Amino acid sequence: MVSNQDMIKLYSKKILALATEISLTEPIESPDVSITRRSPLCGSMVIISLKMRDSQISEFSQDIKACALGQAAASIIGSSIIGCCIETVEKGRDQLLSMLTAEGPVPGGPFDELEVLQPAREYKNRHASIMLVLEATLEGMMSLKHK
Repeated sequence: MVSNQDMIKLYSKKILALATEISLTEPIESPDVSITRRSPLCGSMVIISLKMRDSQISEFSQDIKACALGQAAASIIGSSIIGCCIETVEKGRDQLLSMLTAEGPVPGGPFDELEVLQPAREYKNRHASIMLVLEATLEGMMSLKHK
């Protein structure tokens, strides 16, 4: 059973603040791609729309329906995703997954603020929600690469 102290640690003031500060939520006009991803485990859902220019994200929009952890991840990613190339997003996704599931290090820049989500390592049922934005973004970028 999860103790109240564990829940307080998991839902820190920083995570709750990030969850209320999600950027890039306004729809973009004529996106190059839009991707919807849903976590069947918890029901969290994201819709990511983006435009690419010179192999980098030039415009980005996210519609987030997730728990505070998924919202905090979206907040951090939204603040640093513009200008990212596919390799950066893929590396960030892989590092975040490793941090959550294999006690790997904190993701490097530009996603190093995801460190705040380390307490979620112990809550496997929250991992999918945390991963949604990076996974959807990467899926969208990969679909454009293969056009």
